[in-house]
Amino acid sequence: MTLTNYWWLLIWLFIGGIVLAIAIPKQKLCVLGKYEDRWRIIPALILALPYAIWAGFRADGFGDTSAYRFMFDSAPSSISELLTTLAGDGKDKGFTALTTIFKITFGNSDVMFFLFIAIFQILCIVLIYRKYSIDYWMSFFLFIASTDYMSWMFNGIRQFIAAAGFLACFGLLVKKKYGLLICIILLLSTIHASVLIMLPIIFVIQGKAWNRKTILFILAIGIIILFIDRFTPFLDNFLSETQYSDIVTNDLWSSDDGTSIFRILVYSVPAILSLIGKKYIDKANDPVINICTNASACTMILYALAGVSSGIYIGRLPIYTTMIGYIAFPWMINNMFTKQSTKIIKLAMIIGYILFFYYQMHITWHIL
Repeated sequence: MTLTNYWWLLIWLFIGGIVLAIAIPKQKLCVLGKYEDRWRIIPALILALPYAIWAGFRADGFGDTSAYRFMFDSAPSSISELLTTLAGDGKDKGFTALTTIFKITFGNSDVMFFLFIAIFQILCIVLIYRKYSIDYWMSFFLFIASTDYMSWMFNGIRQFIAAAGFLACFGLLVKKKYGLLICIILLLSTIHASVLIMLPIIFVIQGKAWNRKTILFILAIGIIILFIDRFTPFLDNFLSETQYSDIVTNDLWSSDDGTSIFRILVYSVPAILSLIGKKYIDKANDPVINICTNASACTMILYALAGVSSGIYIGRLPIYTTMIGYIAFPWMINNMFTKQSTKIIKLAMIIGYILFFYYQMHITWHIL
């Protein structure tokens, strides 16, 4: 079950997606009081299941899988050991507790542990994209072809547990149930503290697309970019007390040349498209699309900051808003153009992301 040819990440999307779409038609689903066509839950799960399996049975050749295997093997195996560990100064205590509870309940198989995490992450994505995206396949395609799947489900799995968990709470964000949402964010921060960045952002992205709050946030980030040299010492002090302390101690911050320009451009496309077609978004005034559009704007500016500072640290932060933005992108393509133009734009988008997939997987990571 170990994936050896990474082209299958795209091959299955097209073959499985076409077969499932033809064999099992969409159904009407109530979304915020309106009935809309959505994929049924069974085909949505079937399309996504191989990606959970491939992530669970992955080899050590990519990312930090070997480090997580060692972490799993070294984790406490009893409640008494867990309590002793939690009483110490370790970070990400929620992840330690999760690991220990799994080992006590299901045994010492690191493969099953990876599979358990991957299934949780995939389920969060499937349930939210199926309900809120007008094109479940395309939203899932963006997640795979952008290589976010490889970046996060084969690597950085602690942070992606937090990111997937936050995505699963998207309904709370839309309904503005901030109290419960903040509690969940604080709980997820015990898995990975980076999710705390969403505490201000859940308020910033509310309201109409490109509203004053969002623009002010972008301006604030722009100021940080302009004065990055003064901002860096503050981050050094802050990072020294987090799971990113290795960036400080190994001087990775100063040696990191930032996120690549290609990644910045690719992840900025939804935000740029939303600016071009803002009048369509304003006319629809859909709360889901408004939030997702503003999230895409946050993604763009965070990646811009990562491009001139640290791709290692700041480049990890946009994943929270990126996952939300994949809901808005298909809506924009389907609602901003004529029927004929939509087909051309959609085809161009697919080809463009496949090219980026090849660039990232072959040229940058050398695994394709």
